[in-house]
Amino acid sequence: MSISESARHGASGRERLVVIGADAAGMSAASQARRLKGPEELDIVAFERGHFTSYSACGIPYWVGGDVTERDELIARTPEEHRARGIDLRLRTEVTAIDLGRQGVHARDVDSGAESWTSYDKLVIATGARPIRPEMPGADAEGVHGVQTLDDGQELLDTLTRTRARGRNAVVVGAGYIGVEMAEALINRGYLVTVVNRGSEPMSTLDPDMGRLVHRAMEGLGITMVNDAEVTELLTHEDGRVRAVVTPDGEYPADVVVLGIGVRPETGLAKAAGLPLGAHGGLLTDLAMRVRGHENIWAGGDCVEVLDLVSGQERHIPLGTHANKHGQIIGTNAGGGYATFPGVVGTAVSKVCDLEIARTGLREKDARRAGLKFETVTIESTSRAGYYPGASPMTVKMLAERRTGRLLGVQIVGREGAGKRVDIAAVALTAGMTAEQMTTLDLGYAPPFSPVWDPVLVAARKAAAKVRNT
Repeated sequence: MSISESARHGASGRERLVVIGADAAGMSAASQARRLKGPEELDIVAFERGHFTSYSACGIPYWVGGDVTERDELIARTPEEHRARGIDLRLRTEVTAIDLGRQGVHARDVDSGAESWTSYDKLVIATGARPIRPEMPGADAEGVHGVQTLDDGQELLDTLTRTRARGRNAVVVGAGYIGVEMAEALINRGYLVTVVNRGSEPMSTLDPDMGRLVHRAMEGLGITMVNDAEVTELLTHEDGRVRAVVTPDGEYPADVVVLGIGVRPETGLAKAAGLPLGAHGGLLTDLAMRVRGHENIWAGGDCVEVLDLVSGQERHIPLGTHANKHGQIIGTNAGGGYATFPGVVGTAVSKVCDLEIARTGLREKDARRAGLKFETVTIESTSRAGYYPGASPMTVKMLAERRTGRLLGVQIVGREGAGKRVDIAAVALTAGMTAEQMTTLDLGYAPPFSPVWDPVLVAARKAAAKVRNT
């Protein structure tokens, strides 16, 4: 089937921007392009295989756990609002192929099966990431869930409603951000929760010594932690429902299983079209978020790899903060403006109950992989002046490059007021500061907010001294 010029440009000859994926990156791009060019200049068509647009995937664990009471509270902009701005948004429509030669995308209506081709002058790929499902018996059984989209969250809640009368055993496979947050959500729902983790400690985004602090907090919530364990099989009932998770050392009963072992870039379409992918499977883009070697195609969000400003290497970091920024950059460029995305330092924050967990920059193994020599320090301090009511302990770990003292990474675990302190380090990393330079930062001080020496600066002083002595 060919694509005619009238189909490509429409009867008026307007350019057409096609967006694949209607969440953070995709609809931020579409909305920004629309701000720059009205419907009389640019047609915008967006495809989304799910039921929802522009929602906070990061909020799903808090919705499942009951902290957020209504699903719609996670939706920033509805399909109707996008359509009212002149965006042709097609829900429940999955793009199945990209034809670079004819500049068109092939799509299938998920419900009716109807197929169609849509031409583009400019294309945005924002297909996100998909939860990793281990290749093993029972991985696709009823009651086994990955949690990446709002549709995924709704399916999990439906399963929890169905299984409530049958049993309350839940197993979370994996102990990264999603695994840890979902474990707490299931505890809040009244389930007996076991976390099976192949690492030595939860939160592999931290070094193991810092992950051990998270381990203790999880056990304090009543979560059973099983570390250094590889899942080999998921057992099912005769009707196909999951009933247990199997490891070489034991079997754990499960009425519901949540997969929290990470995500992979959803780049099957891009790969089939011959677009360039990186070592982690994500699309490779230039500073303008344009797919390398393709003048009229952009990509952003969880389906791309980004430049790590600390290591200088490409990484896959699926976070909503990056996706929304990517969308703004893409929409500006697709709409005729100019903007760039320089890279990231890898900042992330999470929590277990009231324990706040934060990191930015490189872990020890990241620094070794990048060929860097470094020193590490770990300090314990408090969130406020020690004499002020409510002061709570905080642990800060800092990595600094040997000889130069350049800051390489910071990890923080503590109670209220700990997590967002990582932003100090994120700014310092972005600016390329040394630990010594950090010690002179003029941070805000008052006893209700910080000791005289903020915990991050205490770590910087100790790191700077260690570098000097080395």
